[in-house]
Amino acid sequence: MAQKFGGKFSPDGGTSGSDQTFRDAKRTRAGGRVNLLFIAPLPLIWKAFTSEPLVMVQYLVALGLLLLAAWLTREGILAQEAYDGRKVARRPALPRKTLGAALMGLGLGVTGIAGFGPLEAPVFALLGLVLHLFAFGLDPLKDKGMEGVDTFQTDRVARAVEEAEDHLAAMSDAIACAGDRQATRRLEQFQAAARSLFRKVEEDPRDLTAARKYLSVYLMGARDATVKFADIYGRSRDDQARADYMALLDDLEQNFAARTEKFLLEDRSDLTIEIGVLRDRLKREGLRSD
Repeated sequence: MAQKFGGKFSPDGGTSGSDQTFRDAKRTRAGGRVNLLFIAPLPLIWKAFTSEPLVMVQYLVALGLLLLAAWLTREGILAQEAYDGRKVARRPALPRKTLGAALMGLGLGVTGIAGFGPLEAPVFALLGLVLHLFAFGLDPLKDKGMEGVDTFQTDRVARAVEEAEDHLAAMSDAIACAGDRQATRRLEQFQAAARSLFRKVEEDPRDLTAARKYLSVYLMGARDATVKFADIYGRSRDDQARADYMALLDDLEQNFAARTEKFLLEDRSDLTIEIGVLRDRLKREGLRSD
């Protein structure tokens, strides 16, 4: 659906919160070189259908392996970006980039068999494997920020955050049907505030109990309200419904931000207590040494 451009100098005016939305945004690495991996094997289609049947099958198998390697590589890069974006994270359960490198080598090996012969195939396979690993690297091999952390608690947090992310994704899908650019931007602002709370809970799983209603009840209500708004506004362009929805997002964002700030203040209080206890202990030790 086409959308009218909006922004600070547009008739509907107003400053947008895009700075907040994109404050922690980074350019994805799942493009450019990765897209070339999907394009580079396509000439094998022409090679396949201009060859005898046995060689044609070999080229088509090679094409499938190379495309699968490209897809796994892209998914591996996206998984690593999610891993890098968090202070506490588990290593990817499936080493997609490493599997992509292996399939790249295998696909080029099959291509070598089809186009040259079995003696040249290992050279093609080895080059494909090495160059892929050199270009895209390995998957993260260890958990990050998990030292001394209760794995049971982190698993609970991971499930809660995954469910909360599903609610945010459903809200994005619903608001797209409304076709209102400003409402979409406003929802993205709220989602940025919600994800700040997610990251805080991931860093300290003890916060999950206090934040659970934010990750479930409030987001479920926000999701249902977004679906209703998109349905009503998509049919009637009701300005009152739009104003009410914007006010709801304002309230939600303020509450999520306040909850995150409270967690930060509690962390500072814990730090102050720890420092005070340590200083008292050092003082007592000093008296004993005298």
